[in-house]
Amino acid sequence: MTTSRHLEIPFAGGRSGDGPATWGQRAIWDVISGLPPADRPRFNIATAAPLDPGIPLDAVLNALGHLLHLHDSLHTRLLPDPDGTGVRQTVDPDGRLTVHVRDCPDSAAPDELDTTGRELHRELAGRPFDCGTEWPIRVGLVVSGGLARHITLVLSHTAVDGTGMGLLVRDLTELATGTAPEAIRAARSPQQPLEEAAFQTSERGLKRDANARAQNLRKLRAAPARLFPPARTGSAERFPNALLTSPALLRAVDAVAAAHRAGSSGVLVAAAAAMTARLADRPDAVLQVVVNNRFLPGLADAVSVVAGDALLHLTDADGDFGAAVRRTHAASIAAYRHAYFDRRLLDAEVDRLTAEQVPLADRSCIFNDTRALLPTGLAAPGDATPGGDTAGPGNDDGSTTLEWPVEFDPRPGLTYALDAQRTPTALQLAMTADPSVLPRPAMERFLYGIEELILTEERALRV
Repeated sequence: MTTSRHLEIPFAGGRSGDGPATWGQRAIWDVISGLPPADRPRFNIATAAPLDPGIPLDAVLNALGHLLHLHDSLHTRLLPDPDGTGVRQTVDPDGRLTVHVRDCPDSAAPDELDTTGRELHRELAGRPFDCGTEWPIRVGLVVSGGLARHITLVLSHTAVDGTGMGLLVRDLTELATGTAPEAIRAARSPQQPLEEAAFQTSERGLKRDANARAQNLRKLRAAPARLFPPARTGSAERFPNALLTSPALLRAVDAVAAAHRAGSSGVLVAAAAAMTARLADRPDAVLQVVVNNRFLPGLADAVSVVAGDALLHLTDADGDFGAAVRRTHAASIAAYRHAYFDRRLLDAEVDRLTAEQVPLADRSCIFNDTRALLPTGLAAPGDATPGGDTAGPGNDDGSTTLEWPVEFDPRPGLTYALDAQRTPTALQLAMTADPSVLPRPAMERFLYGIEELILTEERALRV
């Protein structure tokens, strides 16, 4: 019989302070605040994994306490400025972290522990965060025989991005397996969010922001103003979510990347751009790409959310695919240099130019590669999204599957959002789209088309 209880980890003597939110915090705050409450949990950053053969419960709890001292983002709250024009971050020096525990019998089999862990994960990941009144982290443990046998971590996206979650898991793993917190501090010096905000408001930070926004505005003026016909105004249709699971892509993407001396993300971006061009019946494509933007000093080990939106305008996107991969790789490197900026200020400039009827590029097609953001062995749970159907790693024969796990409320200004994900045995492409622009048959063509492009190129390289 499984029972439930809550444990409290006291936290005291931590760093504290108050200041403006970082560009990354504000960007995610704006997105989540604009969503209906029921849709907000899908922006949670969550991971779960079995712990085999188990870690003593006290060791995990002590590690979590040390983790709070290492990373201010875990005990930071976000609140609107009194005048309503911005967002401020408040770092609390003390408080308590609640750990949600499910106790299983000492004799519980691994399947029972895993099932209990998945149920706990769905419960914790399926709730939104109130970033003004609670800390942005939830922890769940399945305990059997005094050992933690399964762990769930759920964080608000205002606290971490995917890379930040991977770094958090790394530090927690080291702490729970005996590494002293002093050793971690000596080996790494992660920048805390208040420190990042101080840089962003400094003369150097403001200059970097201005230069990056100017470069993005130049791209917006040069790229096509519209790729697809406009969405139907006033439509209340929910946005479907399609999940393609392809075991074959897991190997093929890396093979194509190696052959063309490109990154595997570049291969996926090139394929997404090609299918965007095909469906839009245009020679080029414009994609907004979420960037792992940890290039500046101090950000490499930062457990936080770092601003990173790169605009890619890819010409001749539906030409020779190998050549497109190489061009995409080169264009990505240039675009990533200008992906660290204040999104609010860029949006304000875009709104002003739009009001002046200046043609600007379509930014409604979004790509996000999340495959490499979690450490090996600690992968996202089976649900594609809280409340969705379980997504398996293809059929038993290794063939591709396409599922429709969930639908979302309409998201203004979005044509599609495409996420690359992974399981131990497959690469997954999760796509959410405006059905008035890309109905379900078009979404199927898009996803299967990406797979076909990459697999065809991989087969050609083997000849």
